[in-house]
Amino acid sequence: MTQATTRNTLNEPAGFAQRLNETQITLARIANAFSPAVFASSLAAEDMVLTDLILKNKTNIGIFSLETGRLPVETLNVLEQVKQTYGYQIKLFYPNPAAVAAYVENKGLNGFYESVELRKECCQIRKVEPLGRALAGNKAWVTGQRRSQSSTRASLDVQEQDEAHGLAKFNPLADWSEDDVWYYLQQHKVPYNALHDQGYPSIGCAPCTRAIQPGEDIRAGRWWWETPESKECGLHVVDGKLVRIQK
Repeated sequence: MTQATTRNTLNEPAGFAQRLNETQITLARIANAFSPAVFASSLAAEDMVLTDLILKNKTNIGIFSLETGRLPVETLNVLEQVKQTYGYQIKLFYPNPAAVAAYVENKGLNGFYESVELRKECCQIRKVEPLGRALAGNKAWVTGQRRSQSSTRASLDVQEQDEAHGLAKFNPLADWSEDDVWYYLQQHKVPYNALHDQGYPSIGCAPCTRAIQPGEDIRAGRWWWETPESKECGLHVVDGKLVRIQK
C-alpha cells in the first residue's frame, strides 16, 4: 500500500473539528489585530492547509515564499497549482545574487555538506536574509510549524514573540498532527507537493532533502548528515532559541 493510498483511508482524527476551529479563529485574530501580516509558505503540506484557509476565507494575510535557487521542481510546481486553484500569485523573495556568488566561489556550490557552520551560512544567504526583507513593514508573520515535526519544535506555541524581527509570530497549526494535515488536504481537495507521495514528509532545498525510510522521524530527510539538534535553518531561532510570549 502506498503512502498516498494510506492517506486516502484516513478517518476524521479525534478532536480535529476543534483544532480546525481554533486555527480559523487564530487566523481571523491575526488579520484583525495584527495587520499587516504575512504568511511564510514553504509550499509544504502544512503550508497548503494554511494557504487554503487564508485564501478561501479571504483572510487579509499576504502569502510569500523564499525562492532559494535550489528548490526542487516539484516545489516550484506548487506555485502554479496555487495560481490555477485560487487565482492567487504567491510573492517570491530571492537571495542576494552577489552573496550567493561569493559563497559558491569561496565555499563551493555544495560546501554546506562540509560542516554545520557552512550549511547555516548558506541558509543565512538563501533564506534568512530574504526572510528579513519579506517581513519588513509587517506586524506579524505566520508559519506552518507543528510541535510533532521535530525535537527542536516540541515546545512550540501558537503565538510567540520574534525578537529578531520585532514582531509577533504565529504557528496556527502548532498542535495539529500529521493525520490532521492530510485529512484536511483530502477533505478540501487541496493541491500539494508531489514529493510528499514519494517519501518526503519535510521538503527544503533539493540538495539538502531526501526521502525518509519507514519508521524515521518526519524531518530525518532534512540535512540528514547532521544531528537532530542542529536541524533548523535559522528562520525560526534566535541565538539558538525562541523567546516565548508570557502567558
